[in-house]
Amino acid sequence: MAVKKTLEHAYGFDDVAIVPGAVTTNPEMVSPDFELGGRSFPIPILASSMDAVVDPRFATTYSKLGGMAVLNLDGVQTRYDNPDEVLDRIAAASLTESTEIIQRVYQEPVREDLIARRVEEIKQGGGIPVVSTTPQNTKRFAPIAVEAGAEYFVVQSTVTTARHVSKSLRGLRLEELVRQLDPVPVIVGNTVDHDATLELMETGVHAILVGVGPGAACTSREVLGIGIPQITATIDTAHARDLYFERTGRYVPIITDGGIRTGGDVAKSICAGADAIMIGSPFAGTEEAPGRGYHWGMATPHAELPRGVRVHIGRNHSLNQLLFGPTSLTDGTENLMGALRTSMATCGARTIREFHEARMVIAPSIKTEGKIYQMAQRVRD
Repeated sequence: MAVKKTLEHAYGFDDVAIVPGAVTTNPEMVSPDFELGGRSFPIPILASSMDAVVDPRFATTYSKLGGMAVLNLDGVQTRYDNPDEVLDRIAAASLTESTEIIQRVYQEPVREDLIARRVEEIKQGGGIPVVSTTPQNTKRFAPIAVEAGAEYFVVQSTVTTARHVSKSLRGLRLEELVRQLDPVPVIVGNTVDHDATLELMETGVHAILVGVGPGAACTSREVLGIGIPQITATIDTAHARDLYFERTGRYVPIITDGGIRTGGDVAKSICAGADAIMIGSPFAGTEEAPGRGYHWGMATPHAELPRGVRVHIGRNHSLNQLLFGPTSLTDGTENLMGALRTSMATCGARTIREFHEARMVIAPSIKTEGKIYQMAQRVRD
């Protein structure tokens, strides 16, 4: 019997609001620490594995501040002895020629000696080496990176599942990878699905990235038509995490990845159930980022089906200012940690787990209600 396809309503950041709690606390009493692999990070914000965001210098600086920065092993850092020259060329290109230049740049093969060298550079600088690659390169790159001292390993693609149908007799088996790299924690992504999240957790991975296509420089949603708005994706995958924890006693953090622009987006992600978030373009706009004020998606270099575009972010602030202020901006794009602490405090939550219990509502007018003068002023400006 034929079954009619039905549609569910899904919600993004601008569709919802966090409800203040009956009890509040002081922001300085809030501890939004993120725990992964036996280590606690005071900043629950990962810098995404994009060439315009993370190089060894950035990774070292951010590690010392208390966060995790993920180095892209498929990028320019592992293809060129002097990646700065390549980044200069990408930044100097016009918009119309930028994708073609990026595609050409990424045709240079990845060098195993540079994988080890970049990991060692982060360690020598006093940083925590966190590295990422695609599933097809994981078997080759993982042993090299771990031997060089990588402390976290990320397997990342547009969509990741525990079951993958392929012509290959021996594709990537996540459960085998986890055993092979032990004790190095394995993070995988990306997904937006409840059942896929449960199956991924069964493989033994240590954290899961959530989000398909919401990033500022990503065009997967336009090119492929796939994705779920981030609040719904986070709620669904967080429920899978909690069910898995109840059943096994093993807690697997989820990390909402992409589409996060403001302190309000950070707070909504974590309130919806995320243990941490991953962002790219806000970091790309810092003075310390290697992208020269530009940002491009991980799938931009794809030879046949590019799913990203180079966007101009500008160099707007320091890394410290982005995270901790001070700021005179009123749009929530600076002092992300201050915004998160204040939001948690208004709900009486002193930890991320407590913030998961805060109430949320569907509120499509949350950003426009009573804001007629602000909206008119933006139009005039």
